[in-house]
Amino acid sequence: MTKPHFNKISILGIGLIGASFALALKKNLLCPHIAGYGRKRDNLGRAKELGIIDSFAANPGEVCRDADLVMLATPVGSFSGLIGEISPYLKKGAIVTDAGSVKGKLVYEMEKMMPEGVYYVGAHPIAGSDRSGIDASHADLFLNARCIVTPTSHSGADALKKVASLWQAIGSKVIEMDPDKHDRIYAAVSHLPHLIAYALVNTVAEIDGEALGFSGQGFMDTTRIASSSHELWRDICLMNRENLIEMIALFQKNINILDSHLKASDSVSLEREFLKARTVRQGIGQD
Repeated sequence: MTKPHFNKISILGIGLIGASFALALKKNLLCPHIAGYGRKRDNLGRAKELGIIDSFAANPGEVCRDADLVMLATPVGSFSGLIGEISPYLKKGAIVTDAGSVKGKLVYEMEKMMPEGVYYVGAHPIAGSDRSGIDASHADLFLNARCIVTPTSHSGADALKKVASLWQAIGSKVIEMDPDKHDRIYAAVSHLPHLIAYALVNTVAEIDGEALGFSGQGFMDTTRIASSSHELWRDICLMNRENLIEMIALFQKNINILDSHLKASDSVSLEREFLKARTVRQGIGQD
């Protein structure tokens, strides 16, 4: 595989994902100059001192001037606003991509906002952590992780090839998927679990806050993702709300089934539901 080469890549959002992306680019010698933008100047200054980025500016447009590729690594709710700010600075032939967890309608909206001669290719690396910020970042975050790329008929063949090759060059396994299919799948396997984790922690805290201090590993494992960024997940849930509302209804149906078995002291049915889930869970990841 030929490694893609870019003279300048601009990353908007120097947090866990943005900083890790920059470090992966540097480790694999994919770009000689990486520019960064974020809301906190102190964080940007520290990122430069640590060698994560090579330059930064307070204006996202200036950061994107002459960039061959722009990576949006901010909460998805800020994408449209950022495109409005950087559009006048994007050169012809530039590519805009992202690492957001929501695609669907957002992909088509983003495409319409691109200046003439600029292509947008949506991407979603399936990697992350309950920790956030540059202190949690590392160059191998995306190594052997899947990256879902969501092209459309307007993506541009060359732009799509460059974005896919870039993720492959930093060690990711690229899978192409329809934007709407992406959102339905990840509403089920990612967005719903995060919502449940937040609700579970709040429920236990409401029952008895003191009980949280007695949490075992099971509770900690189940609710680990409730430590994720509240801003990030606020935007994700709202932007994929139609799929998520459907998934919540299905989850409530299954909770109600368990509730009915408990009320009836129906041990056979309860065990059957547990066994069904256990069998499905043990089969995940097996060919």
